[in-house]
Amino acid sequence: MSRKPHSRILMALAAGGLAALAASQAVQAQDSNRVRVRGAIESLSGDKLVVKTREGSDATITLKVGWKVGGVKKASVEDIKPGDFVGVASLPKGTGPDGAIEVLIFPASMKGTGEGNRPWDAQPNSQMTNATVSNAVKSVDGHTITLTYQGKEKTITIAEATPIVTLAPATKDDLKSGAGVIVTGEKAADGSISASQVAVGLNGITPPM
Repeated sequence: MSRKPHSRILMALAAGGLAALAASQAVQAQDSNRVRVRGAIESLSGDKLVVKTREGSDATITLKVGWKVGGVKKASVEDIKPGDFVGVASLPKGTGPDGAIEVLIFPASMKGTGEGNRPWDAQPNSQMTNATVSNAVKSVDGHTITLTYQGKEKTITIAEATPIVTLAPATKDDLKSGAGVIVTGEKAADGSISASQVAVGLNGITPPM
């Protein structure tokens, strides 16, 4: 039985939202006009999204024509397997491998998105590594994964409490008051923020990216 046309349209829109979300996750924070707003939705009215940021202030974001939404859902460290493509935010620990702050498991169709290692703004001195898992080992202290990217290799430890998520389809109906979001946008000279994609946590998840 063939899918109805509107079902195919919804699936295409969901895929587009995930692609936009993956692309925004991979953007390097080197453009002074680019900002990431993290927090919880206060309201959505027309093209105006108001977010209570994690710093405690309100941010009003103008959503551009054709804006998309992608979902972030909970995953498990047991879901990370050799061959997977992941985005790992991490911090140096002084000695030994860096420690993961969060892990995003990309869907297989998005393998290779933003491959590389770059500064990240989740915490001071944090980095984001988008790479292929070449090895995953469990130990008494948690898990250790080895990542390969652009001919390089990096080992990162994942403690038990580390947030681990993956991407999932979402719609504008998921942008409810209180939902956790991360929005990558551009900040104009007058301080106004605009964006073309929103990442929203599903089932109470706060996007950890």
